[in-house]
Amino acid sequence: MSLRYVTTNEGKIREALSYLDDDVTQLDYDYAEPQADELEPIAAAGAREAYRVAGEPVIVDDAGLFIEGLDGFPGPYSAYVEETLGVDRVAQIARDGDATRASFRCVLAYCDGDGFEATPEPVDRGERRGQDLEASERDRAVTDDTVAEGETPVKLFVGSVPGQIVEPRGAGGFGYDPVFEHQGETFAEMDAEAKNAISHRGRALARFADWYADR
Repeated sequence: MSLRYVTTNEGKIREALSYLDDDVTQLDYDYAEPQADELEPIAAAGAREAYRVAGEPVIVDDAGLFIEGLDGFPGPYSAYVEETLGVDRVAQIARDGDATRASFRCVLAYCDGDGFEATPEPVDRGERRGQDLEASERDRAVTDDTVAEGETPVKLFVGSVPGQIVEPRGAGGFGYDPVFEHQGETFAEMDAEAKNAISHRGRALARFADWYADR
């Protein structure tokens, strides 16, 4: 069966194909996003719901900007905050508060209806929909025999890029790219190839691709 990437962004499909040899096709499906302070339960809930609709293996990603000095704000609410408060205002708050250390994070969630062998990546077993995964759940692997009957397990893969919040620079990218600097360049100053090579989504996809090759 084809691997379905749940997204409305065709650029994500192209990026996924650069990491995966298998056929990856787009699934345009608007799943419900639970409220949570971390990305993991949001991506897991989306993958679980999308799998039930598609009946095929699916991957879902959720991403956000986490500013350390602002307790991870805007985090999972990055898109909403961009629309309401604005990127420049968020960056100004961080700079004014000397809270410029930040990271872009992406969680990729995979679901095919089956259980998983033990690996370093965590498994969400659907016990805390809409809530944060406990730290112990993130840090340990879950084997097939620990998945209770009736639950739909989801495998999670995390990618992160450290950086800092700066004055806006660059004409490329989108969202928070102009104010996020990594190794001397903002994401908006990088071309698409350079950005994809070090992006948080790319790093999550690379981890997933390594695991998926043996699935």
